[in-house]
Amino acid sequence: MGIADVDELQEDVYRLRGKSRGSHSYVIRGTRGNMLIDSGLDSNYSDLKTSLHNIGMKVRDIDVVVNTHEHFDHIGANRYFQEHAVIAAHRFAATKMAFDDRYVTLYKSGDANDITMHVHLWLENMSRIDLGNFALDMIHTPGHTSGSICVYEPDKKFMFTGDTLFAGGLLPVIAESGSIGDYINSLKSLQTRQIREIYPGHGEVSLEPERDIAHAIENAFKLLRGEGNAEITFRRDVEDDKTP
Repeated sequence: MGIADVDELQEDVYRLRGKSRGSHSYVIRGTRGNMLIDSGLDSNYSDLKTSLHNIGMKVRDIDVVVNTHEHFDHIGANRYFQEHAVIAAHRFAATKMAFDDRYVTLYKSGDANDITMHVHLWLENMSRIDLGNFALDMIHTPGHTSGSICVYEPDKKFMFTGDTLFAGGLLPVIAESGSIGDYINSLKSLQTRQIREIYPGHGEVSLEPERDIAHAIENAFKLLRGEGNAEITFRRDVEDDKTP
């Protein structure tokens, strides 16, 4: 399936491609509820609604929104869901979102009628959300930010990685609350899992997770040694949606 920036990655799992600086959003259609992973930019909300319509869904069909971390390009459209859906984020991300810490989130809607974001469910490492036909584990993977998580389906062995891991092992920006040491440790923990496919917040799907994790660890160590360069860093111009 490839209707207007929507890709069906497997049965009942969809990627809604982000535009401009916005992250991708992912929809998981469950037998006991529907999940949206990352709502993307506030300014992309109209496109998000259209993409949902293209897979036969409305905004109110989303039961839970999980944010992979607290940055504006992943949480911006939360406010359009929070009155009817559960908003979930790791507790380290939730504190920044709930207390409107825009130094860290970088969020600015530009709307005169801006409302405070609310996080209903403050997640811990290995919290699970059961959608019936999918059971999703929330794995705390600090590094890019302190509140970064990956969302893992252990039976089907796919993982949504937000800005923790990208195809090719390119590095994310290590943000204000992040740490290269934490990042390496998080990637090493991911190496212990069986992962068949990685669905990142930006860029393309990875079908070689083992290779990409190893490459990201190698790049992170290079960065620690001061050997970082444009080829090993997932730079701001890539986050600006200049990926193919």
